Order: sequence, then C-alpha cells, then structure tokens
Amino acid sequence: MREPKIRNPILPGFNPDPSIVRVGADFYIATSTFEWYPGVQIHHSKDLRHWRLAARPLNRAALLDMRGNPDSCGVWAPCLTHADGQFWLIYTDVKRHRGQNKDTHNYLATCATIDGEWSDPVYMNSSGFDPSLFHDDDGRKWFVNMIWDYRPGRHPFGGVYLQEYDHDQRKLVGDITNIFRGTALGLTEAPHLYRRNGWYYLVTAEGGTGYNHAITIARSRDIRGPYEVDPQGYLLTSRNDRDLPLQRCGHGDLFDTPDGDTYLVHLCGRPLKGLRRCPLGRETGLQKTRWSDDGWLRIEGAEGDGLPSLEVPAPDLPEHPWPVTPVRRDFDEPELPPEFQWLRSPEPGRFMSLDARPGHLRLLGKESPGSWFEQALVARRQEAFVYRAETRMDFAPDNFQQLAGLICYYNADKFHYLYVSVDEEGRRYIGIWSVEGNPDRFGFFPLREGLTNPETFDPRFQLPDAGPVWLRAEVDHQALRFSWSTDGERWQQAPVTLNYSLVSDEAGIGEGGSFTGAFVGMCCQDLSGQDCPADFDWFDYEEHDNERANTP
Repeated sequence: MREPKIRNPILPGFNPDPSIVRVGADFYIATSTFEWYPGVQIHHSKDLRHWRLAARPLNRAALLDMRGNPDSCGVWAPCLTHADGQFWLIYTDVKRHRGQNKDTHNYLATCATIDGEWSDPVYMNSSGFDPSLFHDDDGRKWFVNMIWDYRPGRHPFGGVYLQEYDHDQRKLVGDITNIFRGTALGLTEAPHLYRRNGWYYLVTAEGGTGYNHAITIARSRDIRGPYEVDPQGYLLTSRNDRDLPLQRCGHGDLFDTPDGDTYLVHLCGRPLKGLRRCPLGRETGLQKTRWSDDGWLRIEGAEGDGLPSLEVPAPDLPEHPWPVTPVRRDFDEPELPPEFQWLRSPEPGRFMSLDARPGHLRLLGKESPGSWFEQALVARRQEAFVYRAETRMDFAPDNFQQLAGLICYYNADKFHYLYVSVDEEGRRYIGIWSVEGNPDRFGFFPLREGLTNPETFDPRFQLPDAGPVWLRAEVDHQALRFSWSTDGERWQQAPVTLNYSLVSDEAGIGEGGSFTGAFVGMCCQDLSGQDCPADFDWFDYEEHDNERANTP
C-alpha cells in the first residue's frame, strides 16, 4: 500500500510567513495578510493534508486599522502559540517599510478559542519586525524580534533581541539582549525559540525573502546565548538549485505530531516556468525532519543544506478532508464568504453592503485603485496557475469618474481591470485599465478589433445604456484574457492578451519590496465623491490545472 503523502504547498496562494501550533489533535497555521483585512489568516487541519480557513482574528479597529499603510505594509509575520489554556497571537502592524527607516509596531492578543473574539491588543515594542513569543518550561515568557538598525554604515538587520514578557503587568520587562547576529548570509529575521533536551534552539530566516532565502538553526544551553550555528549548513534552502519547483524557501516554524515526529512549515514560492515571477505569491509548504544523534535537526533524507520536496511523508493520522469551497458564491448570507477580503479598513460598512439589495454585494464607489486609504474592492486569492473568474454586475454610472468591474489585483501599481464607465455623452462602454509595475506607466486598452498593444485611452466598445453586464477573467499561467457579455450567453473576448506575470511579487519597480500575491475580485470607484453603487449578483472562481496542492 502506498505511503500517504502531503503535497506542497499545503496552503497555495498568498499565505506567507507561517507560524504553527498543535493543540491536541488540531493543527493551526497563522500567516501574514499585509494590507488585506481582516488581519492574519488562521488555517486548521487534523491530518496536515487538508486545511480550512478557520479565522481572521484581527477584525476590528481596536486590533487593526491600516488606513494609510502603503502597499506590502500592514500585518507581517504573526506568531501563534498556545499556553495557559489560551491562544496567544503576536503580530506587527508595519506603517512604513521602504527606505532606511521602518515603522513596525508589535502587539499581543489572546483568545480562549481560535475563532472567538480576541482581546484588545497589548503593545509590546517597535524595535523591529517578525516578533515571536516563547513559553518556557518554568512558566516564564520570552519575546524575540529582529532589530532594525537605521544608522548609516550599519547592516539594517541588526540581530535578534530577547526580552522577558510579564503578562500580569502586560508589558516587556528586564534587560534587552541581542542573542544572535546571524550568519554570513545576513538579513537575519523570523526568530522562533524552542526547548528540547536541555537545549534552546533558535530558528531564523536569512538571505531575504527572495531566491536566496534560507532557514538557519542555532542552539545554546542558556536562553541568552551564545548560540552555536549548525555546522552542517542551512536547515532548508533552495538558493543553490534554481530548478527546484519550490523556490524562495525559508521563514519556518517547528512542531511535533502526537507521535513525536518533528515537521517544519516554511515559506516557499512557485515561479512561472522560464520566469522568476510568482503571481501566487509566497505560499506555505511543509517538510518532514529528523533529529541527528548529536542533537541537530535535519530535513529528512538531507545532509548539509536541506532541500525542499514537493511530496513529503504524511504522519499516521486519520484522513480528515473539509467541504470543498463552491465555485459559485451567491451573496445571500449576512456575511461575505470566508475566502473574500478587502483592503486596510476596519469599517467595511462604509463601502459595502449585503442587505442594501438582498442577494447582491453592493459596493459604493470610493477612491482610486491606487488609494492606501479607502477602496471599495472585495477579492479572493488566486490559488492555482489556471483559473476562471466571473461575475454579473448591475452598474449605472453618471459620469466618467465612476467605474466598476472585475479586477486582477496585486497592489496599487500592479493590476489589470475590466471596467464599465460612461463617456461625456453618457454612453456606457467597457474598457481595460492596466498598471504594470510602475505608477507612472499605465495603459488604457481601447477595445477595437485587431488591437494588440496598449494605446492612448480611446474607448470604442459600447454597451447598452442599461442592464446587467457579465464579466470574465481567464488566467493561464502568464496569460490573461478578459471577456464580457450582456446576456450571459454570447461572449465578446477582448482583442488583447495581457501579461499576467506582472501581477506578481517580482515584477515592476522596487523588485524585492512586494510581499503579497494575486487576488481577483470586484471593485467600484467614484472619483467624484458621490458613492455611485455597483451591485454584484454572484462571483465564480473555478480552477483548471492539476498543480493545485492537496485537492480533496
């Protein structure tokens, strides 16, 4: 009988910086959400093969308000633990990340259940990012984070700071110690502490979150160090083999199964073939490990630097699949389907409603697709290389500053948008708006037969003055084709194939400074400030490739 395997990535699509905890027979992974609201995704599994979205805990203004946060700021690298009968969530709200300075505020929230109402946050510090909380065997709690050094001539990744946390006082106390300055690879971040057989083990990520990413493991008899680095190399990296299907491997967390086997969850990316671009963003993978006779952790089967595998042995646990997310989402319930998110704001009632027109998602036109403050944009992650997305929209704009439609979105500088608006004579038309990685270079695509390249904005494809419009996006790896219909049966395909690889981490200016992933969804803008509504009847998302991980 074939040994059961876990297929990587276990969390496909934008699910980076995993932190994992096991509570009895249940496994929970928390991942970063950056500017997407609500903050922090927590997935749940009972067998490590099948995962479901269980909670997004940062769901009110007291816990998170990201209005004004630039792209790829917001919630970085949460840490999820369980102790004293409750869950502990450490997270960062990054207010600025480009340039020499970073503004990184670290908080703690707790909850008795994973999907309950989390406590108001406790402020921890702002000295760096990737914070983590370690619960020692003696009941003491220790907080670690990488330290950011802004000073000229200093490496900005200044090492790992350790300080004790006193939960009775709700604050960090005692001396601050730099316990680890990293290896020659540098860019030391993502620290997690563990205790095993009298050793403190420190796991960090190094090399940056791109193609030099790696996981370093070090140990010490004293929590304050000094820490000795594993002499055999990096615990996990794909930096020396650019042909591996899982690239960018790093930023990990350890856990044990009920039988005592140790596994590692880690960040990874799957670039498009022939391109170093990952529209799916940074994903979560899993590797099985073993402990060597001298007490070092190794990827199973590896000597020296550990390499990631697409398939890893599954633990001896009963298979536990979850219900499959339906292709069509009708907006008939009082809450959004769980896979959808929006941008930055803790006040979604200002720009969307599920009861203004029963059975529809109403979006009230707000700011432009480039806004960092308030956008009426509701979308879901892309989780496969090939998919179809479709929606039916009612929209009656009064002026050219009002537009709505279907968007394939990475951030304010990277998107393709199939939209409906009106010209100066009040005639409705359909167009495509693309921003391809540079805010100062964008294209409007007039939809005329035979057109293959962007030109000056000159819409020519007219729509009826009233009535619904069906909108469709079809993505096949790096190609995107938009289509539309006025009856849901006869479809018109746009006479242009768009470069979908631009909707990725690596594309555009500031390469290396984008950290999220591709979304597809619905949006509405009213740049005149009149809150013109667009009503969406349903939304389809259907995958068409066989590279989807752990398909039930």
